[in-house]
Amino acid sequence: MLDYFKNYLKQPGLKRRVGIMLLGVFLMGFFLSFLIPINLGTDPCTFMNVTISGRLGILFGTWQLLLNLVLIIIVFISEYRYIGPGTIANMVLIGYISDFFRWVWSNIIPDTCFTDMPSRAVIFVITLAGFIVSASLYMNADVGVSPYDAMPLIVHDKFLKKVPFKFVRIGYDFLVIIIGCLFGGTPNIGIILMALALGPVITAVGKKLSRFLGVDVK
Repeated sequence: MLDYFKNYLKQPGLKRRVGIMLLGVFLMGFFLSFLIPINLGTDPCTFMNVTISGRLGILFGTWQLLLNLVLIIIVFISEYRYIGPGTIANMVLIGYISDFFRWVWSNIIPDTCFTDMPSRAVIFVITLAGFIVSASLYMNADVGVSPYDAMPLIVHDKFLKKVPFKFVRIGYDFLVIIIGCLFGGTPNIGIILMALALGPVITAVGKKLSRFLGVDVK
């Protein structure tokens, strides 16, 4: 294991891939800061975590970090090769970046922009597309993924290799939506669109970036 991580740091193009990952992570948190208050739909993970954090009365970023700290133990035991710089960046940064920008917007942007049409719909469409592409950048940089995102990869690699990853990801996301509903969340069209789009877009963007990043795409 120690040799693996030593060799990991010597990979060609690692700095470039870490840069792409950090850009993706920052943009994910940034776009979530719009998607959450607009409340027309987020990614399934955010839907579940926003619902649970609201129930517990703690920051979204804090609950997301706590959940990933539990999941990383499973990932480390099952397949530690999914752990890397992207794992830590996702666990620590996305939730708190979103919390920070939501605080900023609450002080400089009128609430009506998030509640009234057509501004609400326009912001939603733009930020939804931005978030999906940002998530694809972060995952396809191949420098480690969040424990949450590692789970469907582990299921695919160990149990469902013959099933295209995009379908495994779709099934996983719908399972998370169900968990969010059990905690009192109400899914809407944006969450369904995200669940359907994440897997295919991750694959499509990965194919476009594969030569630039020098990594293989599932």
